[in-house]
Parts: sequence; C-alpha cells; structure tokens
Amino acid sequence: MKRSKLLLMWLAGMLILLVSSCRSDDEELVLSSVTNVTPGVQVTGPVKGFFLLNEGNMGSNKASLDYFDYASGNYCKNIYPELNPTVQKALGDVGNDIQINGDKLFAVINVSHLVEVMDVNTARHLAAIPIPNCRYIVFNGRYAYVSSYAGKVVIDPNARLGYVAKVDLNSLQVVDTCDVGYQPEEMVVVGNKLYVANSGGYRVPNYDNTVSVIDLNTFTEIKKITVGINLHRMAIDARGNIYVSSRGDYYDIHSKVYVINSHNDMVTDVLNFPASEFCLSGDSLFYYSTEYSKYTGQNTISYGIYDTRKKRVVTTNFITDGTEKSIEVPYGLAVNPDTKEIFVTDAKNYVTPGTLYCFTPEGKKKWSVTTGDIPAHFVFTTKRLQVTFSNQ
Repeated sequence: MKRSKLLLMWLAGMLILLVSSCRSDDEELVLSSVTNVTPGVQVTGPVKGFFLLNEGNMGSNKASLDYFDYASGNYCKNIYPELNPTVQKALGDVGNDIQINGDKLFAVINVSHLVEVMDVNTARHLAAIPIPNCRYIVFNGRYAYVSSYAGKVVIDPNARLGYVAKVDLNSLQVVDTCDVGYQPEEMVVVGNKLYVANSGGYRVPNYDNTVSVIDLNTFTEIKKITVGINLHRMAIDARGNIYVSSRGDYYDIHSKVYVINSHNDMVTDVLNFPASEFCLSGDSLFYYSTEYSKYTGQNTISYGIYDTRKKRVVTTNFITDGTEKSIEVPYGLAVNPDTKEIFVTDAKNYVTPGTLYCFTPEGKKKWSVTTGDIPAHFVFTTKRLQVTFSNQ
C-alpha cells in the first residue's frame, strides 16, 4: 500500500475515533461484577491471572473484558466500562484477539476497526490504533504486527488482498503495511520472518490456501507457501515447526492441521484431525473441533492432545470427568503455562452469556463461571491487576 493511501486510512480512522471518544450523557455506566470461584492461593509462579476477551455477537457492540485473579480466586466480569467511564461504547464490536507486551494490554476489536491499548496493571485506556477489519496481533522487538482484511466486513468475491500493519510500540502509530494473501488471520514470528495464515474467507468458495512469509528486515513478502484452504490458527513448537489449521469449506472438505518446517519453509506433515482452536503447552498441542455436517445438521465436537515430539495423538478427549457433555459450543482454549490448568469456554447460543470451565491438568473440572457473550481469547498476565471494583 502506498504511503498516501495509508495516511488517508489513518486520518479516516482517527475521525471515527474522535467522534466516538466521549461517553454520551444518557449512556448508563455499567459496573463490573465480581464472583469468587475458588479459594485464593499464594502464587509462586510468574502467572498472576488472566484476561479473557469476549467477542460479543457481531453488530451488538458487546465485546467485553473479564479478569481472573489467582491470589483472591475472584473472577471479575466486564471490567472495561467501570475502569474507563469516559470511553463511549466501551470496547466496541467483536473482540478478536488479546495479547500483552511489556506494560501494555492490546485488544484487537475487529468490526470497530481498532486495536485498543490499555495499561496492563489497571486495564485503563491508553490509546486506540485505527486498523480496518483487524484480526490478530504479534510482537517482535519494537514493533507490533496486526493482520488486516483491509476492507469492509462483508462477503465479497472481489475482496482485495489483506495486509499486515506494522505498529511502532513507542508511538503506537502504524508506520508501514505489507500486502499478503486474502483475509489474513493468525501469525507467528520465527527469527526475522513473519508467517501469516491467509484464509480467503470473504471469497467463498474460492478460499486462499497460502501462508505468506514476510522478511521483517525489509518488511516485504518474500514468498507464499501453498498449504490448505481457509487457513486460520498458527503456533510454533520448540523445534521450529509451525502448526497451521485449515478450516476446510465447512461442507465437503474437512478441517486439518498442517506442519511447516520453518528452516526450509516446506510442508512436512498433514495431521488428519480437525482443529477449530489449538494451543501449545510444551510439547503438547491441545485442540478442540466443532465441525458442522450438512448431512446431519449437527455439530461433531472433539477434544484432543497431539504430542509434537512423538508426532502422535495421545488422547482424543482431554476432559476426563464427563464435563464435555455440558459444553454446547466450545469456543476458547488455553493452558496455564505454570499450573498446566486447562481452560475451555462455551459460547452456547452466541447471543447470551457464555461459561468458562477450569480443569486440572488431568482433565477434571475445578470450577466454572459465567462470562460475557462468546468468550474466546485468553492472555495470561504476570502482573496482578491493581484496581478495586465497586462490587468487590
């Protein structure tokens, strides 16, 4: 993208943010709710808690932020409005990703076309970075990289190529963009290369099937790796293998997981298990799948763990006490890097509050709690939230 176009995009985004930067007089302030879900513990490891970003149904402007604190055992629901009473419409429309870098908490708000930046110690607003149809964020050195569909939120067979925006972490400004494939999703950084999963989701049935490779020194796309259609999730193991999920076409082509060797950028394996979401914990790739069948009209749900070192599935259900029968639509997944607790969220019917389940490393339920609508994205924090809520 030329610099002139980038400047126009930034100015348009800033105008939108300025128009909606103040809470209107008749907008009711929503207070957080605090629930004690488990006895507090003396935290010995680095992780002090986690943030959970609830997507909220598209068009409802109900993206919300929850926080769990290990020391108190308190689950704090919908914390953003109370901590940021002057920000109109709170977080905005559809929370798509959440990550931490240093003292800053970044929430990617897809349909509101912005990355919300907060102080990780207080969850208070610092800035909003305008990026159209933004999806996911990763960090490397002094920059953040944000994938963008670069267009309207609409199915369009003629949708333009997506891009990755390069954000200076000091100024919190977009300083460059790099075109990639169609509708780019998750990314991973390996050395001086950024790998981007291209979905082509707006161009159905002509999905993209490539992973773009960007040289971070020049910030240019240097190659595309042909993988599978409708790519989404990415993760990298300790041996430099990149795992990328293909969602298939939701009808006849099933979801799979592909493995790319980052040393030679070749696809080395095709793992024949479906994965709607996955996360790596050591050598264990935890995954779940929700696959819809046009023939039965039903979802097939599965949970599993793949051993990335031994290259085999070690279990086809990491929930061992039958709790999976209570989960209608699994939607979020995370593993605490310290305690190895497993977290799974349930989006239920997508328009009412969801549920978060905490399991022991052995897969037995420890506790559950009501979340916001469509609970989806986790980030563990090593800094305890330094605020007190009205209902606490």
